[in-house]
Amino acid sequence: MRVKDIAGILQEFAPESLQENWDNSGFMVGDYNTNVTKVLLALDCTEDVVDEAKEIGAEMIVTHHPLLFKGLKKIGSDTYVERVVKNLIKNDISLYSIHTNIDKVLQGVSGIMADKLCLINQTILNKEGEQESGLGVIGELEQPMDAISLIALLKEVFDVQCVKSSNLVQGKIKKVAVCGGSGSSLIEQAMASGAQVLVTGDVSYHNFFCEKDFMVMDIGHYESEIGVVDLIREILLKKIPNFAVYKSCKNNNPIQYHL
Repeated sequence: MRVKDIAGILQEFAPESLQENWDNSGFMVGDYNTNVTKVLLALDCTEDVVDEAKEIGAEMIVTHHPLLFKGLKKIGSDTYVERVVKNLIKNDISLYSIHTNIDKVLQGVSGIMADKLCLINQTILNKEGEQESGLGVIGELEQPMDAISLIALLKEVFDVQCVKSSNLVQGKIKKVAVCGGSGSSLIEQAMASGAQVLVTGDVSYHNFFCEKDFMVMDIGHYESEIGVVDLIREILLKKIPNFAVYKSCKNNNPIQYHL
């Protein structure tokens, strides 16, 4: 198995062509023809994750978030990105990222969120043209519930300590939109689609001013996306069931909560 074979399996599920224009999904560092016996999966490629790959003998790391968004002017030791790139090259470890392309398939990041909430009648929220792809997912709760009950459900299924929200809508909530990561750009689309709530992360202050029959709930960027690591593992093992695919033990949320 080579790096390009692993990348090919992931691209079958979520083609790189689906990614947003600003994104940099795909091959980051290394050699497409490098032989791979072990793959390490993480949300982000950090120095700790690279050290972990070295410890277990993984020749390839697959992450959700790209390490590189802009060109590097040098590869030194001044920033963690430079140090990570240098360490990857030094240890002949390849890095591949599958970001907004896996955000934009129904069974991807937002689909995982929808499944955790047991939403039925799931469809892409912001569908792109005639394609069955786009950001966000909208669906319906099996049993309508009030906002307080929905907050309790979010805390349980996403293992979060707190949920930030706009003013709570009154009455029962039936239609819910979700978007992994930073989904504030989908607020208008969610409202137009009839959703009573959008569950996402990274909601800025002004986006919490909502109409009285609509609300946003922020469960955190990491918390909304961490399920994608299990999805990537599932995609790979479905095609290569006896291959060594590891989930990182160093895949930690960079945001700390002090309650």
